[in-house]
Amino acid sequence: MKTSHELTLRGVIIGAIITLFFTAANVYLGLKVGLTFASSIPAAVISMAILRWFKDSSIQENNIVQTVASSAGTLSSIIFVLPGLVMIGWWTGFPFWESFSVAALGGILGVMYTIPLRRALVTNSDLPYPEGVAAAEVLRVGASSKTGAAEGMAGLVAIIAGSIASAAFAAVVATRIFIGEFDAYRRFGHATTGIGISLSLALVGAGHLIGLSVGLAILAGIVIAWGILVPILTTIHPAVGGTPMDVAMAAWSHDVRFLGAGAIGVAAIWTLLKLLAPVLEGLRGALAAARTRKEGRAH
Repeated sequence: MKTSHELTLRGVIIGAIITLFFTAANVYLGLKVGLTFASSIPAAVISMAILRWFKDSSIQENNIVQTVASSAGTLSSIIFVLPGLVMIGWWTGFPFWESFSVAALGGILGVMYTIPLRRALVTNSDLPYPEGVAAAEVLRVGASSKTGAAEGMAGLVAIIAGSIASAAFAAVVATRIFIGEFDAYRRFGHATTGIGISLSLALVGAGHLIGLSVGLAILAGIVIAWGILVPILTTIHPAVGGTPMDVAMAAWSHDVRFLGAGAIGVAAIWTLLKLLAPVLEGLRGALAAARTRKEGRAH
């Protein structure tokens, strides 16, 4: 009977290389548009296509590779934390070892928190986890048949082709053959607002990964901010002089942006309050299970 190895040096190296590229892409998108994407599914496709060239590969090793690579989606979120230390004046730069320590400690705490959260959010929860289920199905299909292998290779070719097309498009935009961004600001009576459009294949890919529901939520936020709040605020507090762009951006940066940050803060606090009871229940259950095992060993 053939024994399949799950944790291999080959799998860790492949996962680390994929993580390097995905983290760079996630950091770029996070700094540009303020969102990151989960990398489990594309990582599963890439790892499946690469490990197909090795006869002794297995679905367990594929799972390790995509698990390692999926850390790119969480690691890149550090860009939303460390700049805040600079903004409040706590830091004056980004010292390497301090930044490394903060990221490492956050990762360790995250792994530790999975212990009580697993019972609350996985074992006793009806959450669908679409990203994880989809990644598992990709790995299962790829390991089960020759058709799955062909689909995995086709997925890898599509990712490479998309990367080349995106790089070529960025190069064309950089040569100023046509514009990649457009914005316009207008006054309507006392109200001022604006609209901006950015044509980027990276954003198209990110939109495909984050899904329709998140995309609609972002669109709703844009409509509320620039279609409702900015015109109202510029009407209530009309600026004397200045271009329409200056007036609209001042209202957005001084008022509307903080309303959005407050909404995010309230949502985070509300989520924590909703999770408090399940987390405490999970801790109680874990402690009770530990006591039961200890008593069983004692007898």
